[in-house]
Amino acid sequence: MSEIKACLFDLDGVLVDTAKYHFIAWRELADGLGFIFTEQDNERLKGVSRAASLDILLEIGGLTFSEEDKARYAEQKNNRYVEYISKMDSSEILPGALSFLQECREAGIKVALGSASKNAMAILNNTGLTPYFDAIIDGTHTSAAKPDPEVFLLGAQAVGIAPEHCVVFEDAEAGILAATRAGMRSIGIGSPETLSGANAVVPSLAQVSVSKLGEWFAAV
Repeated sequence: MSEIKACLFDLDGVLVDTAKYHFIAWRELADGLGFIFTEQDNERLKGVSRAASLDILLEIGGLTFSEEDKARYAEQKNNRYVEYISKMDSSEILPGALSFLQECREAGIKVALGSASKNAMAILNNTGLTPYFDAIIDGTHTSAAKPDPEVFLLGAQAVGIAPEHCVVFEDAEAGILAATRAGMRSIGIGSPETLSGANAVVPSLAQVSVSKLGEWFAAV
C-alpha cells in the first residue's frame, strides 16, 4: 500500500455548503441579463473558476460581451456572493467534515485546501475551519483552473508530501480529473454517476475515516 500522508480538500460542496450561494448569485445575474439559469445549468460551473463560470453562463444565455463588461459582471456576481458568505457560521459545515479533519490531524496526516475560490479564507474564517489546515491553496495562488492539477500540486508541495501519498476530496468532475492528472488518488463527494473517475465515491465526509482510507487504498 502507498500510504496516505496528506488529504487535500476542495471547499465548496465538500467542507461547506457554499454552492447554493454561488447558484443564487449567478441566477440573480442571469435574471438581470434577461434569461433563466437553472440548477442543472449550475452543475456545469462546479469546480470552475469565476471567469470560466461567467463564460458558461453567457453561453447559456446566448450573450456576448466585451472583456470590460465581463469583468464588471463577474465582480457584480462576486459582490453578491460575498454578501451571502459573510453571514456564514459553523452551522454550514457539511456532515462529517469537522470530525474527519480532526481525525486527520490526530493521525498525523497533513491537511491542505485546494480550491478555485478566491473567497476561501473568508469562508474558512467565518466557519472556524482555518486552524485545521496545514496549507491553504485557493484562487489567489493559482493561474490555471481545474482540471489543471496546479492547485493540488501546490497543496502537496506546501505540506511537503509527494503526490502518490495524497488523496483529494472533490465534488466536481473537473476536480477529480485534476487529482488524477496530479498523480493523486481521489474520493468523490456526491454521485457515482457524475464522479466516475474517482477511486471511491461517498455521499459526504460522514462516510469517511482514516481507517476507511486504509481499506480503500490497501491494494493501490
